[in-house]
Amino acid sequence: MYHLLVVDDEEMIRKLIRKYAEFEGHQVTEAENGMEAVELVRRSPEAFDLAVLDVMMPELDGFSAAGEIRKVSPMPLLMLSARGEEYDRIHGFELGVDDYVVKPFSPKELMMRVNAIMNRARPQGGPQKRNTVEIEGFCMDFDARVVTIDGQRADLSPKEYDLLSYLVHNRGLALTREMLITNVWGYDFYGDDRTLDTHIKLLRRSLGPYSRFIVTLRGVGYRFDA
Repeated sequence: MYHLLVVDDEEMIRKLIRKYAEFEGHQVTEAENGMEAVELVRRSPEAFDLAVLDVMMPELDGFSAAGEIRKVSPMPLLMLSARGEEYDRIHGFELGVDDYVVKPFSPKELMMRVNAIMNRARPQGGPQKRNTVEIEGFCMDFDARVVTIDGQRADLSPKEYDLLSYLVHNRGLALTREMLITNVWGYDFYGDDRTLDTHIKLLRRSLGPYSRFIVTLRGVGYRFDA
């Protein structure tokens, strides 16, 4: 499972990529413009495995955002653009972009390119390091979708796991209630904030002594702080 940062000012494009990425088991965080993407990466440089960046965006264009991201993170970058001129592709590769996809694109092909980039980025040969986060007696194994507390497996529902996974991947960041609901339940969620609060309550109960890692931000949302 990879954590993708999808950056595009068109909501429809972000939703399309999210749909196909989540179908393959990946996690997605969205940003509406290059400036928002850069701030997310600066706050947590190791949170994302790959960024998909549109070229033409408000606030900060994709090329400029790629340059700023490269200053703080070596993660692979894939550019999206409605323009297919050779100059744009060369400029992107000079910035260290790993691949370049011209709109309109096939989402299936895009995911194949994402997987190909990540396969190349993995070290070849020898045992592969498991994708885990370990803090004191808290351990989250993303490959196995297993959480253990002081060596004992926590009994989480699929949605509780997804919520905790999103919190942990974005640890240290202030996550609004809207961000959590959108990224964990999706845009078609018609419930209310009580659903989120209930799942947070259940998560804290399951985390036991490490429930303190989930910090309530009054009037804002939550943060995984460990």
